[in-house]
Amino acid sequence: MNEPGRFARLDRPDRREKPMKPSHGIHTIDTGFVRPRFDAAYLIVEDGRGAFVDCGTNHSLPRLLAALEAAGLRPADVDWLILTHVHLDHAGGAGELMAHLPLAKLVVHPRGARHMIDPAKLWAGASAVYGEAVMEREYGRLRPIPAERVVEAADGHVVDLAGRPLHCLDTPGHARHHLAVHDTRANVCFTGDVFGLSYREFDTARGAFILPTTSPVQFDPDALHASINRLLALEPSAMYLTHFDRVDEIERLAADLHEQIDAMVALAHAANRQADRHAALVAALTRLYADRATAHGWQGSHASLLALLGADIELNAQGLAVWLDG
Repeated sequence: MNEPGRFARLDRPDRREKPMKPSHGIHTIDTGFVRPRFDAAYLIVEDGRGAFVDCGTNHSLPRLLAALEAAGLRPADVDWLILTHVHLDHAGGAGELMAHLPLAKLVVHPRGARHMIDPAKLWAGASAVYGEAVMEREYGRLRPIPAERVVEAADGHVVDLAGRPLHCLDTPGHARHHLAVHDTRANVCFTGDVFGLSYREFDTARGAFILPTTSPVQFDPDALHASINRLLALEPSAMYLTHFDRVDEIERLAADLHEQIDAMVALAHAANRQADRHAALVAALTRLYADRATAHGWQGSHASLLALLGADIELNAQGLAVWLDG
C-alpha cells in the first residue's frame, strides 16, 4: 500500500522552511520525508483543540509534536488524526503519533482501517520488495492502533473539531481508500494525493505547477476525473496538498490535472505497443512534464527536473502499467 520508489533522497541539506503564518488556524508541517517541501502534514486548531491531517512517517514525530507546542497545544489537546489514505508517506507514523496523543481518535477511509489496526500485511508487502532494513530506515516500524480508537469515515462523515465541521469525502482515483477533507469554516480542502502534486520548486510568476499522481496500484482515470470535479464543485478558496502545501487558482490547476490525466492515459496506450513498455512510459512522461514545466516558465535544467520528479515519474509509469494490465 506504500508508494515504492520514493526512497531516493536528493543530496541537499535538510533545512527547515520558516513556518507560514497560519490561516484559519491551519498550520503546515514539513514532515522531513525525502527532502524539504516534499511531504506535508497539517494541524488544524479550533478553540484550543487540534486535529492533524496526515502525519508522515515515524521519523516525523518530533516535528509534529513541535508544531503542537508552537501552536500552544499539548498532546492531550488533540482530538483527531485524519488520514487521507494509508500510503506510508501519509500514514506510516500514525501508530507512533497516536501513542503520544492520549485522547485522539484516528479517522480513516473504511478500506484503510484494517491496515491501521493491524499493519502486518502493509509492512510485509513493502518489506518483501525493499527489505526490512530499508523500511525501518525510511519509515520506522509500523505500530498498530487499537481498534476502539479507529473511526471509519464513510462518504459524508463529519468530524467535529470543537464545533468546526470537517467533512470527509470519498475520493477514489489515486487509491480506493482515499478521502479528502472539506473544512467548511475555512472553505478549503485537504486533498492528500487526489488533487495531484505541486512542488514549490516549480513555482513561477505564472503560479503553481501541478501534475497528477498515478502511483500503483489503484489508479483509475475516470474516478480521478470525477473526484477532482467533486472537489471543484465545492468552490473552495484553496487546496492543501500533502505534496506540498497550499495552492490557489483552483480552476486552472484542475484543468491542468484533467488535461494531463488524459495525456498520460494516451501515452500509456501508445507505450503498450512498445517492446520495453516501462522504458517507453518513463521517457514519454519525462517529456510531458518537461514540456509543461518549460511552458509554465520554469527554467531549471533537465537534471534538476529528474532530481525533483524522477521518483514520481517512475511511480506514475508503474501505476499506469498496472492500470493497463487491470
